Amino acid sequence: MSDEHPHEPSEITYAEHFHPARPRSLRHRARVKAPFARRSVAKDGKPTGTNPAYLSWLLSQSMLADANEISRQFSGQGSMWQNPFANPGPRQAVETASVWFTAYPISFITRPGESFLGALADEALWDAFATIGIEAVHTGPVKRAGGLSGWQATPSVDGHFDRMSTEIDPAFGTEAEFRAMCGMATWSGGTIIDDIVPGHTGKGADFRLAEMKYADYPGIYHMIEIEPEDWAILPDVPHGRDSVNIDAATEEQLEKAGYIIGRLQRVIFYAEGVKETNWSTTKAVEGVDGVERRWVYLHYFKEGQPSINWLDPSFAGMRLVIGDALHSLTDLGAGALRLDANGFLGVEKSTEGLPAWSEGHPLSAAANHLIGSMVRKLGGFTFQELNLTIDDIRATAEAGADLSYDFVNRPAYHHALATGDTEFLRLTLRTSLELGVDPAGLVHALQNHDELTYELVHWATGHRDDLYTYKGAEITGADLAESVRRDLCDHLTGPDAPYNLIFTTNGIACTTATVIAATLGITDLDTIEEVETARIMRVHLLLAMFNALQPGVFALSGWDLGGMLTLRPDQVAELLESGDTRWIHRAGHDLMGANPAARSSSSGLPRGRSLYGTIPEQLDDEASFVRQLQAILAVRTRYGIATAEQVDVPDVSHRGLLVMVHRLAGPGQLHLTVLNFSGEPVSGTVRSEHLVPGAVVTDMFTDRTVGTVDDLHAFSVDMEPHQGHSLLVQAGGDAHDDVT
Repeated sequence: MSDEHPHEPSEITYAEHFHPARPRSLRHRARVKAPFARRSVAKDGKPTGTNPAYLSWLLSQSMLADANEISRQFSGQGSMWQNPFANPGPRQAVETASVWFTAYPISFITRPGESFLGALADEALWDAFATIGIEAVHTGPVKRAGGLSGWQATPSVDGHFDRMSTEIDPAFGTEAEFRAMCGMATWSGGTIIDDIVPGHTGKGADFRLAEMKYADYPGIYHMIEIEPEDWAILPDVPHGRDSVNIDAATEEQLEKAGYIIGRLQRVIFYAEGVKETNWSTTKAVEGVDGVERRWVYLHYFKEGQPSINWLDPSFAGMRLVIGDALHSLTDLGAGALRLDANGFLGVEKSTEGLPAWSEGHPLSAAANHLIGSMVRKLGGFTFQELNLTIDDIRATAEAGADLSYDFVNRPAYHHALATGDTEFLRLTLRTSLELGVDPAGLVHALQNHDELTYELVHWATGHRDDLYTYKGAEITGADLAESVRRDLCDHLTGPDAPYNLIFTTNGIACTTATVIAATLGITDLDTIEEVETARIMRVHLLLAMFNALQPGVFALSGWDLGGMLTLRPDQVAELLESGDTRWIHRAGHDLMGANPAARSSSSGLPRGRSLYGTIPEQLDDEASFVRQLQAILAVRTRYGIATAEQVDVPDVSHRGLLVMVHRLAGPGQLHLTVLNFSGEPVSGTVRSEHLVPGAVVTDMFTDRTVGTVDDLHAFSVDMEPHQGHSLLVQAGGDAHDDVT
């Protein structure tokens, strides 16, 4: 054994499946044997497949080449066998970090000359996060994204989710700064969460090498070489473009010719004349053998995001993805990974005349299990941010990512707020419990970089023909989803809320603050002053209580912390040209007041209006949003709500009320989250069979006794408009410690 690579003694751990006392995972640290070396290769000659200099340059930037190199450092090492990995560990992940800040790099305003990663490594920021109760930071995608055209880089087409390199994008900082950020997080008791994209890449070096039919690179993608005699089937690629989307007729021709599997179950981001199918064709590309080829390739999302093939015989795509994960976890030092586009990893030809099987495919589940297992072997955890049916979330929780994003209840609580009626929200919560989805395995978020997703796939797809009782009548799942979507559009968009925009067929582009503004009847954001800001803040805290005062992860963004409003469309007109309205809610924001004079982020996103001010300003004001959020999170931590068990979502005495009942770790203790989503005061009754008569009800914020459970398993509450309570129910007197 050399002195350079001494053997690391084993740390014995046991899988929870066999030993319930599974030890809590340590926060992560970089464990790569040798830091990844970045090669600099000169540009010389034409960017063609027959130019060895161009091939060398592409290989120096290839994710697959990096993956092959970094994986060798872990093969044959005992350290790869010291962590349990077979089963997801949602509660271990929540115990490691239960409150997350979700960043969006291109919107983050920093000090002049300071990078995004440099700002996230700032000790003052982490001190502020610790004060508030934030335990982890999800950085968002920070590695190079976009594509290559010859020797030149082309910009990202999807907010840096079209990754083309394992290298940190200089626009966001350096690898050294990323490692420093991880070190500061560890010093502060926190965790850094990075991203990988198992579903696609950008059109970087790997795609260009695949087009040139170099080695096993074509195996990375769902790409098919079209024989020259069939090129007449393909559309011409306009000058200045490298590919073009094919129409439905061409898709059908290529399917019948045996090239592709044809149409898929849906076309995400459909736009006439832009994206009519999920397939595009390249122009003629000269290969490494001097032969020109044209390819047709699959892309679930945009044309610049070619889909990864998880079942090619070379397994090149799988190797690329796992290598990217290894780099983030073991070289950079992240402790967890977000999986993006991880539900679209398997496609299969169906019976003639039917669309190809492309969603809910078992290969997606298998691939997610592989990724999740690898990350757990390395001591980290994963979460997936894909809009799934409740059944699929349950399946994922059994063998996949450790945590899943809560796309089920988010549109439901917005619907409750918009209508003042929690019936649909109670339905979503109960359905999740009935189908075996533990809220402790979910990431409950206020806002992220995406739209307010209202697809409601559980009801609109998987259970579209099932019957549900809603508003006193039976209704199919499909009609229920349509009714909720219509309510959300009517209340949150249109002439009365022109500052929120529909995003394709997926949802609404908005911030949490502008959702609230619409429900409060504010038609012009410029009219918001101190009184309106206080009303918005009150509702914002109600929504924070819904997400934070239940088991699982609570996540919030910089747009939430600052109370950010949407941008005017004319401020981001160029970005909206493709129809992607989400740019209005991605306003630049300055959390720490680092650069008050900045009119935009360093990436060029205009600075938005903040209703609440910077974090330091808010920490100096006991009535601020951040200070009140701090109190909510303190209660969450004190009583262990994040790892409690949700046992009931009972009927309510007023349509605007919501009650969630949680069993705490302490004997005989229940936690109740009681929320008033209506704009009127409510005097009502909280009733649940889980409440033991004689139990004492205490306000967790004030420790004041507020009532006693009566013989009907109930107690009364008085609530102001948009008010929330966090209540402890403790069996007392002669009651046994058997609160159920």
